[in-house]
Amino acid sequence: MARIAVGGFQHETNTFAPQQATWDDFVRADAWPGLLRGPEMIGAVEGFNIPIAGAVKKLAELGHEIVPLAWAAAPPASYVTADAFARMWAMFDEDLRKKGPFDAIYLDLHGAMVAENTQDGEGELLKRIRGLVGSDLPIVASLDYHANLTPDMAKLATALVGYRTYPHIDMAVTGYRAIELLDRLLKEKRPVHRAYRQLDFLIPLVWQCTFIEPAKSIFDLVGELEAGEKSHNQGIVSVTHTPGFPPADIAQCGPALVVYGHDKEAVEAAADKLAAAVKAQEKAFAGELLDPDAAALRAIELSKTAKKPIVLADVQDNPGAGGTSDTVGLLAALMRNKAKGAVIGMIVDEGAAKAAVETGEGNVMRRGIGAVVGYAGEMPVEADWRVVKLGNGKFTGTGPFYGGAKFQIGPMALVTDEASGVSAVLACKRIQAADQEMFRHVGVEPATVPILGLKSTVHFRADFQPIAETILVVQSPGAHITDPVEMPYKHLRLGIKLKPMGPVWNGTPA
Repeated sequence: MARIAVGGFQHETNTFAPQQATWDDFVRADAWPGLLRGPEMIGAVEGFNIPIAGAVKKLAELGHEIVPLAWAAAPPASYVTADAFARMWAMFDEDLRKKGPFDAIYLDLHGAMVAENTQDGEGELLKRIRGLVGSDLPIVASLDYHANLTPDMAKLATALVGYRTYPHIDMAVTGYRAIELLDRLLKEKRPVHRAYRQLDFLIPLVWQCTFIEPAKSIFDLVGELEAGEKSHNQGIVSVTHTPGFPPADIAQCGPALVVYGHDKEAVEAAADKLAAAVKAQEKAFAGELLDPDAAALRAIELSKTAKKPIVLADVQDNPGAGGTSDTVGLLAALMRNKAKGAVIGMIVDEGAAKAAVETGEGNVMRRGIGAVVGYAGEMPVEADWRVVKLGNGKFTGTGPFYGGAKFQIGPMALVTDEASGVSAVLACKRIQAADQEMFRHVGVEPATVPILGLKSTVHFRADFQPIAETILVVQSPGAHITDPVEMPYKHLRLGIKLKPMGPVWNGTPA
């Protein structure tokens, strides 16, 4: 039995988003638990589809002693404040000093954290931990699919294990796999070689989905390379590819991969093969984007003969990538084109949600909704909104992505503009529209809606694609800019292409 320290610090940083990630964002719960420290962590993460839950489960199965440190996650936003980073590090620093010695450390990290004091949040965290525990102690970390896997992260961790699905239905599974690898490394006590590669083009999130090509085939290859009997690379123990998180203005932004194993030649060959496969598919990372009115009109036409909902993905206002979840471009277009029966969610407007509660079910409130932050100069949508159904925002997710998540997102409401027949789901906290329970909570059965607008980029597909007639991708205003060419970068490394087959970054902001 080994003593394994366990902790995590999770944030996906969109450096172009208007809201920072403060300490309070890490402390409070939303769909995931709030700040956890010490023994409470073990029971508090049980049942969640998050890496640390899978890691804790596997450690218990193996009989290792779990030494809980601290764990916290905040919703995607702009820079993590220096204060939040310092407070979290203070907990790690104290616990690592007091609770050692350890045989190994497992960390639940994202891989795309940018703080006010560092471009590479995870690299900085690993550097500080190495300063306390030395260079030899095994450290294995799980990473999000959208990690910007940096050279420092690869150098400082013994091994990094990333998700293989987008939508992320394998988050807990990834934590489980990370512990399987850590346990193997502890038992075998053999030198591990590492091969790290970066790709030379950014991949927009909307085309990174593993349900469709080309990512599907690429991740099939990841699995084959790791399964030595299929690839004949018997010396390989782990393969991770991270397609990257483009809305991060840092030098090491972009896709990367890392291969680990005991046979150096096999490891290098596998890394080269995977890098070549991703590069060969560069041109295929593309698809159709519709403006809000075009999307609304096409959805109305398609819905006339469809047997299932037409789903509109409002990808640029995805709160899961730093969006405010309150922009109204798609909502206004649906109303303007009288898309009767359409429902869009979630519009995060605490004032409107609470006003709906005060107005009461069945009554009408005349006010604007949305555009609370006012991104891109938007204004709230004024209408006579009938309050159809209210909810307290406390429910449990049931879909493949958010399954088991205990939502605590404040008062919610379903409101309908009777002039157009368009409805909106109001909420108080930013949360990605990736689980059908968000709609059921306010009386909407998603499968029966003719047109369904979702503030999500890809995660919605896990729960909504099975009930959709078709999915249209909408390019409406939002802080998660879909086309990296439009982002005002300042810090990218020279020579990287701003999108597949796109222009090369030369150091000049757009």
